[in-house]
Amino acid sequence: MTNNEFDSAVEELKSKTKYSFSDLCLIVEVLRHERGCPWDREQTHKSIRKNMLEEAYEAAEAIDLEDKDLLCEELGDVMLQTVLHASISASEGGFDVNDVCTGICSKLIIRHPHVFGDVTVSGTGEVLKNWENIKQATKGVKTATASIEGISKALPALVRAQKIGQKAAKQRFDFASAEDALAKAEEEIRELREALAVRDAENIEEEAGDLLLAVVNTARLAGVDAEEALHKANEKFVKRFAIVERAANDEGVSLSEKTEEEMLSLWNKAKNTR
Repeated sequence: MTNNEFDSAVEELKSKTKYSFSDLCLIVEVLRHERGCPWDREQTHKSIRKNMLEEAYEAAEAIDLEDKDLLCEELGDVMLQTVLHASISASEGGFDVNDVCTGICSKLIIRHPHVFGDVTVSGTGEVLKNWENIKQATKGVKTATASIEGISKALPALVRAQKIGQKAAKQRFDFASAEDALAKAEEEIRELREALAVRDAENIEEEAGDLLLAVVNTARLAGVDAEEALHKANEKFVKRFAIVERAANDEGVSLSEKTEEEMLSLWNKAKNTR
């Protein structure tokens, strides 16, 4: 972009009240121009990696809140991250935003042969099965191990654990039931107790991990999403903690001034509060 093009773009963008995707791409190009914003120009894929994750989680929170206006805003932030990464790549001679669009459009067409081809499906279950089969074929995945290894390591650990279990289950490498998985969790609890007894830090970490994995498998086989279950448990804890602290404050003291027994009593009362 020349200086004249930069000036024209700035004036054009300032004059608008309604914008399109192409305008967003132009704004990012302006921001990363030598006369644009130093911060935007200095960014790399790695420097804004955490931004992508944060924006995705904030969009997810807007969904949970059922706040349409907030979701609209957060989806814009997610879109910005995509355009920024594409711009960074293009400036290095790599892919650009059109390549990104081409990639996802091509993928969607290939993975929907019942829409863009002559395949017939009976319902959602068959759609998902075909999607997975096409995905594995196009990625050249030929073994179960390769399929499991292909699960992103950047996923939250609970999400990845559940996906690993699902992939292994397709090979019939799984517990027979949720009860069997729970028995494994109980075994891991015993082993964790043993590690705690001897204060073996490395073994404690290993056994704690084994316990968490067993619990995830128990949830999966019981038809429960482990990540969602823990999310709800976290929210329940926060709400109950607020009730406990408020009760202590109503007595004219801070929560930290309460004895362990008093805090337990307040917690038990909070559990019965709706």
